[in-house]
Amino acid sequence: MNVARRLRFVTIAAAVAAVGPLLPVSLQAQAAPAAATVARLVAEPARVTLRAGESTPVKVTAYDANGRVLSDATVRVTGPRQAMRYSNGKLEAFRAGSDTATATAMGAQGPITLDIPVIVSWPALAKLTMTADSGRLYTGVALGHKIEGLHADGSPRYGLVATWRSSNAAVAEVDRFGTVTALKPGAVTITAEAEGVTASKAYTVVANPVASIALDIPEDVILTGQVVRLKATARNASGTPVSDAPITWSYTYTPVDTTVAPGGPGIVDWGRFTANHPGRFTLLAQSGGVVARKVLEAKPRDVVRRISVTGRGTINTTATSDLWPWTGKDGRDYVLVGTWGGDGYGMVFDITDMNNIVKTDSIKIDARTINDVTVSPDGRYGVLAREGASNRINGVVILDLANPAHPKIASTFEQELTGGVHNMFATNDHLFAISGGQKYVIIDVKDIYKPKYVSEYQHPNARIHDLWVRDGIAYSAQGGVGTVIVDVGNGKWGGTIEKPKLINVFPINSGHEIYPYFQKSTGRTYLFIGDEEMNRAGRVWEGTNYRNTLGQKGGIAQTSGGYVHIVDATDPMNMRKVGRYHLEDYGAHDIIVEDDVLYQAYYDGGVRIVDVSGELMGNLAEQRREIAVFKPYDPQGHTANAPFVMNAMPWKGQILFTDFNTGLWAAKLEPKQKAITP
Repeated sequence: MNVARRLRFVTIAAAVAAVGPLLPVSLQAQAAPAAATVARLVAEPARVTLRAGESTPVKVTAYDANGRVLSDATVRVTGPRQAMRYSNGKLEAFRAGSDTATATAMGAQGPITLDIPVIVSWPALAKLTMTADSGRLYTGVALGHKIEGLHADGSPRYGLVATWRSSNAAVAEVDRFGTVTALKPGAVTITAEAEGVTASKAYTVVANPVASIALDIPEDVILTGQVVRLKATARNASGTPVSDAPITWSYTYTPVDTTVAPGGPGIVDWGRFTANHPGRFTLLAQSGGVVARKVLEAKPRDVVRRISVTGRGTINTTATSDLWPWTGKDGRDYVLVGTWGGDGYGMVFDITDMNNIVKTDSIKIDARTINDVTVSPDGRYGVLAREGASNRINGVVILDLANPAHPKIASTFEQELTGGVHNMFATNDHLFAISGGQKYVIIDVKDIYKPKYVSEYQHPNARIHDLWVRDGIAYSAQGGVGTVIVDVGNGKWGGTIEKPKLINVFPINSGHEIYPYFQKSTGRTYLFIGDEEMNRAGRVWEGTNYRNTLGQKGGIAQTSGGYVHIVDATDPMNMRKVGRYHLEDYGAHDIIVEDDVLYQAYYDGGVRIVDVSGELMGNLAEQRREIAVFKPYDPQGHTANAPFVMNAMPWKGQILFTDFNTGLWAAKLEPKQKAITP
């Protein structure tokens, strides 16, 4: 949950290629300086062509200025995390398109890079499946259809475009999006074709019996972002319900001020409606030629509060990574803080008085970077994740917190943890540690001086970056496949801590951060899933060229992209993406939700506090749900005046957060000011 957690380091010798997610080049170079001066890099092959789902060897050789091979040089090769990855010495492609893998090594004047074009095509389409919206095709009714394509190995085809045909256009016509409109009674077959593969569905159109539509929407006035259930009953001329009559919903919108009318003011989806902006919305329910209307007034959500800094644990000699607060056995409050590129120092601060934060100790371990830190719920032990250890095995360092102000090292655990530990999750008895982005290892820590390997879970064709365990279920963000949910002791799906069992996978184009949240007011479980993209190429604002100075004192402010996806996972076997928290010019990182408030580390967008009460739908950033925002500017920072918030957590009524360039901060939300009435 820090910069190092968002990096996937792949150390290879000069003659070995390693292709993984797109990472900041200079960050990687800082983690392990090259042993020799590199003048140029050569890739074999220089250009890669393959199909999605295939892999191929790639070799990169480093040469000095005299043309000699540098066998000791450290070369890293990276690529877009959703397009490709490196595993077992091969480049594996996930999607079709033209991408670039970049090889990097340190030269005399800075990074030496080599771009490797990667051209990926799709394998042949093997199967096409057509599904239709629910309801019967009565005259005058329009039904949506969609197609799904599969390859021979069962993998899905994304971005598939089909040609649609109707066998009798006088009975029903179909548009290029698969929407079928019934015109008169009769038989008709709808066919979709893509790449020579077809799927068909037959209909018998009958006369539409619907004479009226009765609406059941009790709301008249709502707040922006409030979800309204769309309920309506179609009836025939005698008043009897027509249960299989499809009802289509839409709306018209009148803004409060027509001079600032927004685009996309509301959303209709999944039998629900929400208003992104204030104004008057007329909901329209239609079945054939019958229409019913309901007018709603949407008022602005008023949640804004001031945020004030109360204290700091300044760190400006090195970059700062993660944090984790806890109450010590002595009754005082502490926070464990990691550093990135800081020669393996973890720091302990006493935060009992958030107005007077005091550093109590530092713990030096064999690491270049402490990717992640965590503390058990009972405050018995803490853990520092290692990256760049001298033995290159890395692993985790377990701390005895009996004296919380001055922890001591209890043990080091390395079994199955090669390649660096980027993230962890601690329970009182077990530690879940991510190993090299490949899998998570479960460790028995009942005796922290003698930790024991219990089990592990590795999902095929995926790159894991983050996980969170709740009620015996492990939720993990895994690039290449999406969100992976595993029973690790809940038991409902047959899993145990010794034998984890897969529950389900939710395919989503995000694989960095994840937080599962149970919302008491609705009984729903929401997954907040963060992107984290360090490359803004192709956007209107492509960001700064910070990579050549990142990790050094001073330099250029970092920039980022990506946002937070919101998935309804109440039923893990039937999940659905319902919303997002999206700010275009910044990038999302760590996520915590407590008491219907989202505490979001949004990198160069600062720490952002967001109202996530009630059922969620749409973009929270457009719905006036933001409570407060703070950007930690500091002219004395590791990089001056360059906010880059790594982690944010609520703690006993206040907020703790770490900033990459300035260290630890504490803040509080001020009471909401009462409106002044005349």
